Amino acid sequence: MPADTTLDDRAATVPAEAVAPLIRGVAVVRQLTDAGGVLSLSGLERATGLARSTVDRITGTLARMGYVRLDGRDAVLTPRIMELGNAYLAALRLPSVLDARADALADELDESVSLAVADRDGIRFIHQATRRRAMSLSFRIGDLLPAERTAPGPLFATEWTERDWAYWRERRAADPEDRGFPAVPPHSSSPGPDFERAAVRARQDDWALDDQLIEPGLVAVSVPVRDPGTGGIACVASVVSHTSRHTAAELRGTLLPRLRGAVGAMEDDLRALPRAESVAVPSGLATWTGASKQELGREFVESLARGLTVLTAFGEGRAELTLTEVAQATGLPRATARRALITYEHLGLVAASGDRRFTLTPRVLSLGFPPLSRTTLPDLALPHLTALTARIHESASLAILVGDDIQYTARVATSRVMSVNIAVGTRFPAYATALGRVLLADAEPARVQRALRDPRPLTPHTLTDPVALAAALETVRAQGYALVDEELEAGLRSIAVPVRDRTGRVVAALNTATHVARRSVEEYVRDILPELTRTASAVEADVRVAGRFTRVPAS
Repeated sequence: MPADTTLDDRAATVPAEAVAPLIRGVAVVRQLTDAGGVLSLSGLERATGLARSTVDRITGTLARMGYVRLDGRDAVLTPRIMELGNAYLAALRLPSVLDARADALADELDESVSLAVADRDGIRFIHQATRRRAMSLSFRIGDLLPAERTAPGPLFATEWTERDWAYWRERRAADPEDRGFPAVPPHSSSPGPDFERAAVRARQDDWALDDQLIEPGLVAVSVPVRDPGTGGIACVASVVSHTSRHTAAELRGTLLPRLRGAVGAMEDDLRALPRAESVAVPSGLATWTGASKQELGREFVESLARGLTVLTAFGEGRAELTLTEVAQATGLPRATARRALITYEHLGLVAASGDRRFTLTPRVLSLGFPPLSRTTLPDLALPHLTALTARIHESASLAILVGDDIQYTARVATSRVMSVNIAVGTRFPAYATALGRVLLADAEPARVQRALRDPRPLTPHTLTDPVALAAALETVRAQGYALVDEELEAGLRSIAVPVRDRTGRVVAALNTATHVARRSVEEYVRDILPELTRTASAVEADVRVAGRFTRVPAS
């Protein structure tokens, strides 16, 4: 059984009003997700059973939406597709309210801490605070795990109905090795009776333990975070370790009390949380699709694009929407919005309440979120650097500040007889480079003073006077870019611009370098600076989406 394809999906008849292209598009995105974000078009054809022409039209439409990049014969998920999962996480509110507590606990214990929600008979992570070790937690936000092989699972199972238990037993019988859960290794034994007993214990104890159920060596202890309004489980917090650090008994004796304390603080935060203010529903989110259809004709699957846009109508302050509100947000006719919602109900991506108010389910995270949830800034930048190099026919690089130096973290070289040859990981003094001056211009004063403390001449043109260097940094702040001529190496000219995170802080710099004979300074600024700025803006747009509920490491 493919991941996220439930027994209901297989057994239930597709509603007559469901949008078939939307079902096919979701299937393509899920296959890309399960493949780690990259799959050949022929691989998608085999995995989905769709005709190649259909796969081409779907991936072309997803590319138009910015959700997929077509790289030769491969389809590659892009960070923008995370806006679908972001809509669910924003509507849920739990990650933004509880993540600081989870992160603090991880720092205190020096162990990984996660938050998870229930997804039918599985669990899905909504926040991860991981430790960097040789043996570290590999699960990602959005990953789906079978409930019976996790510590949160028995806790969620305390709220299952008889119908839920029957569904779980049927799923276990149909997929005894958990092949439908690609985030975990296959499992040959049947934990059925053990899991039912574990659920009984969890009801009595109000905590649960995973003693190497997922894989040998992995242990976890979990405590429910309860909704202050209903008393039900809002999410489950877990501390995850390895038997080389803690046995299961040690988790219970040493870490469980501290986890309980953190969960108590989380519940206090939820009690103090004001009701989400109703946010004005946006309008016209899907109106752009008509122009794309006119331009691309049958190669653009408008019903798919419209349907995916429906998911982005939800968010913080918009956790529940009526059909009328969805239609207003998207700019779609009510009948079109209704068919999309019916389709999503069938796929388990949307739930409808008795009064026909619609909410997103955790399964929305299955649409591209996991493989991108641990992406790094160099990962985000590389496709944009590649496009920049193709446009300007010069090498392009990304760098960060490490001590008093810059360190290259991503680079795309151009093919020339004479070119700038720098490898990722290379370090140079920050004061003598355009990249470094952009980074120092936004750094705290103490760090700038250290970097300018003892500048050495690297060429006859290198600025070494601290006063002159400080003035150069002021110029960079004012004009938004740095240009350095032959200060690092004779004949080398470089121009750089900042890359900012969601808060506006400069986290990296982007540059290109060339020989001084190729262009004058004026030509370089006129021709190259706009392209650099355009590229930095594209990287920043990806950082804003990818970094909304996940960390984007700078290296």
